[in-house]
Amino acid sequence: MKIIIVGAGDVGFHLAKMLSRESQDIYLVDRNRAKLDYAASHTDVYPIRGNCTRISVLEEAQVSKASLLIAVTDSEETNIVTAMLGKKLGAKRTIARIQNPELLEENGKIQLPDLGIDSVISPRDLLVKEIQRLVDQTVATDAYDFADGKLSMLGIVLRQGSPLAGVTVQDSSELNPERDFIPIAIHRKNQTIIPRGNTRMELGDHVYFIAKPSGVPAVSSLCGLGKKQIRDVMIVGGGLTGQWCAAKLQKDYRVKLVEKDEERCAILAEELPDVLIINADAREVEALEEEGLADTDAFIALAGDSETNIISCLVAKNHNVAKCIALVENIDYIYISQNIGIDALINRKLIAANNIFRHVRRGDISAITSFHGVNAEVIEFVAKPRSKITRKRIKDLNFPKRALIGGLIRGEESYIVSGDFQVHAEDHVVVFTMPDAIRDVEKLFN
Repeated sequence: MKIIIVGAGDVGFHLAKMLSRESQDIYLVDRNRAKLDYAASHTDVYPIRGNCTRISVLEEAQVSKASLLIAVTDSEETNIVTAMLGKKLGAKRTIARIQNPELLEENGKIQLPDLGIDSVISPRDLLVKEIQRLVDQTVATDAYDFADGKLSMLGIVLRQGSPLAGVTVQDSSELNPERDFIPIAIHRKNQTIIPRGNTRMELGDHVYFIAKPSGVPAVSSLCGLGKKQIRDVMIVGGGLTGQWCAAKLQKDYRVKLVEKDEERCAILAEELPDVLIINADAREVEALEEEGLADTDAFIALAGDSETNIISCLVAKNHNVAKCIALVENIDYIYISQNIGIDALINRKLIAANNIFRHVRRGDISAITSFHGVNAEVIEFVAKPRSKITRKRIKDLNFPKRALIGGLIRGEESYIVSGDFQVHAEDHVVVFTMPDAIRDVEKLFN
C-alpha cells in the first residue's frame, strides 16, 4: 500500500514508525529538513522536503498512485487544503487532522467528504474520550470497550495481596470458574509477554485482560483492587482540552476545574455553569488541599507543562486519590507511568496516531486500540465468509505465536475463547497482536 504522510511532527513520525514495521510504501512530506532527516534515520520512509500545498510537491510524492494521504501538520488549514488537493490529484482516500468543532459536527453546514476529505481526526476530541474511558474504569490503567461493552479490554497492575501474583495462567483458571475473562498480555520491565498456560504472573506486572461484562468486577478483585466509586473529579488546566474534558465529565460527575489565569477562569465560568471553577496554581499543594484534594476520587492533570502534570498527580496520589491521569507531551514519558505510581500518562499525539492507524489496516476491522507504553495492538476483526479463520478450530489454524485471540462477539453474545473454539462468519473477533505478527493475522481474516 502506498501511503503519503504530510507532516513530520510527533503524529506523523509515530505513524511512519508504526507503518514502516509493516513494509508499507511510505512517503513523508515536510518543510523542515531536520525533522525529515530524523524520521528517515529512524524509519523506513522516503522523505520529501517542500510545501505540501504545492501541486509539484504532491506529484513528486506520486499522489496519483497513493492509496491513502494523511495530512497531520500542526496547521488545520494546511491539512484541509492538502487533503483536497490530494483527492483531486488521484489519492484514493484522504484523512485530515482537524480541531475546529464546527467542522467536526456530523450535521454541520459543511460536509467534508464533498470537499474531498474522507475522514477527519481530532487529537483533542480523541484525548477527551480516552480520559472518560479511564475515569469510568476506575482501577484500570487502560480501558477499551468492544461492541458497546460486550467485551472489554482492561490494563491493571497486580498489587500486593493479589491471588494472581505468582500463579501461572493455567492455574489461575481455578480462580475464574465462569471463564469470563482471560489475560492477553503482560508488560514486565519494558518487555511485552504473550501469556501461555505456563506463564507465571508476578507482583507488579502490568496485566491486560479481555473480559465479559460479568468478568470486569472479578478482574479488579483478583488484581488486589476494589472498584472505587467515582463521584468527585478535579481537573487541572483550563485550556481548551481541560474545558472539553470538564464539559464531557460534568454529565456524570461533580467536577472542579483548577486554572491559574483569572481571566480564563471568568470565561470558563460562563461556558461551564455546572462546573466549579477554581482560580489557583496547581503547583501550590496547599491550594489544592484547601479545594478538597483529599476528597477527590479522580485527578486529571491537563496543564500545558508535562512536568507540572506529573508532579501534581504524584501529589494527588500522596493524598490517596484513587485515579490519577496526567497529560504529557513527551511520548517517552508514557513508558515510565507504571514505575512512578501514576495510573495513566497519556499523549494526545500518540492517541491520534493510533486512531489513524486503523485506516491503514486491510481486512474488515471494526475497532483498534493500543496499550499505553506497550508496543502492541488489540484489533476487532469481523470474520469474512470463507476466510481462513472460519475453516478450522483455532488450535488447528497455525495462528501466529506472537498473537492471541482473546474473545469474540457473536450476535448479542460474547465469549472468551479457547483453542477448541471455531470462528464463524460475521463473528467479531478481538485479537491481541505484536507488530511483527499483524500481517499474518490479517491474512487469516481475508
